[in-house]
Amino acid sequence: MDHDERLLHASSFGAAAVAYAEHRPDYAQAAVRWALDPAPGMRVLDLGAGTGKLTTTLLSLGAEVVAVEPDPAMLTELRRSLPTVRALPGRAEAVPLPDASVDAVLAGNAMHWFDMSVAGPEIARVLAPNGILAGLWNVVDDRVEWVARLAEVSGSAAIGPRDTPAGWRAETADAHLPKTGLAAARFGSAEQAQFPHGQRRTADSLVATIATRAGVLVMPEQEQKATLGRIRSFLASRPETAHGEFTLPMLTGVLRVKRL
Repeated sequence: MDHDERLLHASSFGAAAVAYAEHRPDYAQAAVRWALDPAPGMRVLDLGAGTGKLTTTLLSLGAEVVAVEPDPAMLTELRRSLPTVRALPGRAEAVPLPDASVDAVLAGNAMHWFDMSVAGPEIARVLAPNGILAGLWNVVDDRVEWVARLAEVSGSAAIGPRDTPAGWRAETADAHLPKTGLAAARFGSAEQAQFPHGQRRTADSLVATIATRAGVLVMPEQEQKATLGRIRSFLASRPETAHGEFTLPMLTGVLRVKRL
């Protein structure tokens, strides 16, 4: 994905902010605990916070959270759902916080949008020494046969390489961490882990969830309708998903690194 295409995808979510808040999954608590090893009152920056999916989990673990989000519509939805959270406009490349002001920086399904050549030094700046940088991604578990077929039917724009366990490991091994300059010298070696996180869905709500993915949001209208129609038909054809609620097998993957 070139620079202009990445910006187009990254800026697509605002038009679907309400649907994003309603349908996107939260994050496995075990994954967030592993990312942070949190203590009560830990100061955490949720960077690229979207509508507050990860913020909610952080709050449930007793963290003191500040959320930063560049998209005005997403930020509005976050403030509506979490009115007591300090929520600021800003980007990973220009974080509106003082030096060494947080103990951890977490990004939920967002770090792949950051320009780490710029964001890396910014994240290192706001992190206290020995602080944690972690990216979290929810992926579908295509080790389950019907989920693998769903990924095939959906196409890479809807369920891409990073959205399955093996693809996620390969795509995020260290791809989104600072590699050069002073920022690289400030971070240790990256670690990865995955945590089960099944989601209750219906066919309609799963289609609505997939419709909030960037690759689908930027599609021409006819292509989008065809893609979602194909997914809906597939779900109607499968005994696992054709009747009422079902569990969509998922994992929360975590990429974690410590600031030196």
